[in-house]
Amino acid sequence: MSFSARFVILLLASFGFSVSQAGLFDDDEARKAILDLRQRIEASRVESEQRLNTRLAEEGRKTSEDSAQVRRSLIELQNQIEILRADLANQRGLNERLAREVSELQRMQKDADQGMEERLRKLEPVKVTVDGRDFMADPAEKREYDEALAVFRKGDFATAQTAFVGFLQRFPRGGHAPSALFWLGNAQYATRDYKEAIVNFREVISLAPDHLRAPEAALSLANCQIELKDVKSARKTLGDLIKAYPQSEAAATAKERLSRLK
Repeated sequence: MSFSARFVILLLASFGFSVSQAGLFDDDEARKAILDLRQRIEASRVESEQRLNTRLAEEGRKTSEDSAQVRRSLIELQNQIEILRADLANQRGLNERLAREVSELQRMQKDADQGMEERLRKLEPVKVTVDGRDFMADPAEKREYDEALAVFRKGDFATAQTAFVGFLQRFPRGGHAPSALFWLGNAQYATRDYKEAIVNFREVISLAPDHLRAPEAALSLANCQIELKDVKSARKTLGDLIKAYPQSEAAATAKERLSRLK
């Protein structure tokens, strides 16, 4: 038996043919069998390649789809991250604005509290001493009295008269009232309004007979009566002054003036 035949027998045996069957081939048949076997091997190889290519194509398609899905997921995730960043930036900006507003409100509240404290301090009574008397007075009362007295001392008696009248209308029962009445009477005396001056000097004596200015008010009252040629009333006023305030300087002046009145 030739080598080709023996080779074919071996190949056929490897593909499941029995040796007894394989031994029946001669050389021509062996060549035919080899060609057939080659075709079968080639067909098997082509089929395997096709299956492999199909599988590779399927795997490639799946991989491409998976990659596309991954890319879409990454893009979606990136979009979500950008949205979160924008929200975070907005929230940070809102927090900063709220912090500024809170700080501004706190500053305004502090200013308001300080302003309220300042206004309350301005409204709180203060201790003052006027004509030997100590008393508590509203800051506005003290300020207006001082302003009116400053006008009087400048010699502007008409304006001082208006100022003291307004003051007594606003603070009729304040601690400054006796002194304000006294200076009002003096302003009226200076402007020759003797009748009104008499009313206010009498009010000083009636309201506060123990006031430091009471003796001077009585003396000024007598002077107004003298200017009005009411000598009888002036003598009585001077006599009452000497009796009520014998140790005062006004009493000494009253004695001298009384001696000259006829």
